[in-house]
Amino acid sequence: MTDMTSVPDGVRQAQAGLRERKKARTRAAIREQALRLFREQGYAATTIEQIAAAADVSPATFFRYFPAKEDVVLQDDFDIVTVAALEAQPPELSPIAAFRAAATATALALSPEDRLRFTETTRLTLGVPELRARALDEFARTTEVIAAAIGRRTGRAPDDFAVRNLTGAIIGVIMTATMPWQADSGADIGAMFEKIDASLAHLEAGLPV
Repeated sequence: MTDMTSVPDGVRQAQAGLRERKKARTRAAIREQALRLFREQGYAATTIEQIAAAADVSPATFFRYFPAKEDVVLQDDFDIVTVAALEAQPPELSPIAAFRAAATATALALSPEDRLRFTETTRLTLGVPELRARALDEFARTTEVIAAAIGRRTGRAPDDFAVRNLTGAIIGVIMTATMPWQADSGADIGAMFEKIDASLAHLEAGLPV
């Protein structure tokens, strides 16, 4: 058996990086095949076994990446990328200004395929009752993730009143801005991101009326 303590750090890091890339590819393949099957035969008619077979993985592997079928649609990693961009913003920016810059950077980094997938998963969430119900859980998870990031940025606890209040305000203006887009199946996703930026700018200005 190989003594891993004798493996150079650079090799261990390369191996770890390879494992992470393989996991990311597997996760992406599962989601891609799931969305294809949802388009072809409908969400309700598609089983986890069918998704796993299409992605060339076992059902057990599916569950290692997604706790349930709904999570293939709801866990789009969008908040993870946004939080990473938030933590990269200069410390002198206010939390709202930093989040606005992070949201803009995330939107600009999306590929055309990312935008199509984001549009598709949003439509599915609105159109499938069980997805709409589970979306509340995802909303709560996103709130916790953003509150934790703002807490780290401000040196406060994630459950600090001001941190939670600010997080709620950010999420609230984004939801209000995107509701018209979500209701319009022909709306442009680029216009939605512009609306999000405008809503965050309004919040940053103190919500003047």
